[in-house]
Amino acid sequence: MHKREYQQFQETCYTQTLANGLRVNLLPKQGFHKTYAIFTTHFGAIDRTFIPQGQSSYVTQPAGIAHFLEHKLFDQKGYDAFELFGRYGADSNAFTSFTKTSYLFSATQNIRKNLEILLDFVQEPYFTEASVEKEKGIIGQEIQMYDDDPDWQLYMGLLNNLYPKHPVHVDIAGTIDTIQQIQAQDLYLAYRTFYHPQNMDLFVVGNLNPEETLSWIEENQAQKSFSEFKQPQVKIATEASLQEITAHKEIRLAVNRPKAIIGLKGLDTIPDGRAGLAYQIKVNLLLYLLFGESSEWYLQAYNKGIIDDTFSYEFDLSRSFHYVSWSSDTNRPQDFKQAIQTVLKHARVTLPTLEREFTLAKREMLGRLLQRMDAIEAIANSYEGDLFGQTTIFDQAEIYENVTLTDLCQVAEKLIDLRALSTFVIQPKEEAKS
Repeated sequence: MHKREYQQFQETCYTQTLANGLRVNLLPKQGFHKTYAIFTTHFGAIDRTFIPQGQSSYVTQPAGIAHFLEHKLFDQKGYDAFELFGRYGADSNAFTSFTKTSYLFSATQNIRKNLEILLDFVQEPYFTEASVEKEKGIIGQEIQMYDDDPDWQLYMGLLNNLYPKHPVHVDIAGTIDTIQQIQAQDLYLAYRTFYHPQNMDLFVVGNLNPEETLSWIEENQAQKSFSEFKQPQVKIATEASLQEITAHKEIRLAVNRPKAIIGLKGLDTIPDGRAGLAYQIKVNLLLYLLFGESSEWYLQAYNKGIIDDTFSYEFDLSRSFHYVSWSSDTNRPQDFKQAIQTVLKHARVTLPTLEREFTLAKREMLGRLLQRMDAIEAIANSYEGDLFGQTTIFDQAEIYENVTLTDLCQVAEKLIDLRALSTFVIQPKEEAKS
């Protein structure tokens, strides 16, 4: 095993790539009783157009296929994986994002057995037409629930504005219409293309012995055979053009107050590996300085009633897209938009004057990071594999320590393009006139 030692935090991460290509990360935590494992395939909601293994032409599958597959894998021949985990004292779950699907458990006992359950059910697909038809009703209810959620509609509305041709503008779960198109053969096709050990990684953290745990995993994998694998070829429109952006859109829903979200589409090129993680950290620091709760802008906007306690901002950096968003319930959506624009417009001038605030921000961000290092779920969930060059949460601390205010100014220069802004607003429904 390869050891990555983080002496500053007295932590060691053990990594091993198995003969079948599965990358395993093991991080023992002294004094912890719980163990957490997450098994991830780099296949998400945007990966709908691809060349299947052993074929030469692209196919496009219905929206929601990755999420549907996540649901169905728990339903095994003769047993339900959720119930089996519970029988051995583990809490289990799974999630699908735009770029990956992860399966996980946490437990304080029967770790070897629960690891075997995790590896086995994810690596043993079993779909029937009858079970697929039944699942359509379950997922359909989930989709309808999100359709009725104004905050989710606000978020998806912005993605539609920023990425009208990129698959990220479609809900991760798909739509009622698209999931009706999914058949068992579609699930098997996606599974065989993306669910191969060479396209997956396993991260286990907590109360464990790395040598012993690795031997359990190796023994489990040695009992299985996998077909020849080629890295999936996925076709995704990158949409770097400004012409694709919808500048403004409004809809009406059953809300008490208007909701507004503003997005800045990233048109710059993100560096690979660890430099990509550094880029993410720099943008997060930049946003904290300009829009955090202790910033001059936040206090003024709050006191003027432009924003309220619902205000938040986020930087999303994923494979093939990145953007910044700001959202709030506000009776003054236009003023909210103007306030954000003003800060961005003057960011290049403002940032160099915030040396003191920058020093404090770095200290606070590092403090938050240190707190997350005590949460085994945060350690494992922050791992992004190839996206950030196999870095872990402990690498983030070193980047935070070395980043400078000049770095933030350079990132702002590349990222901020006011032409790439978009606004989506949800207004309350008009009352019917008597």
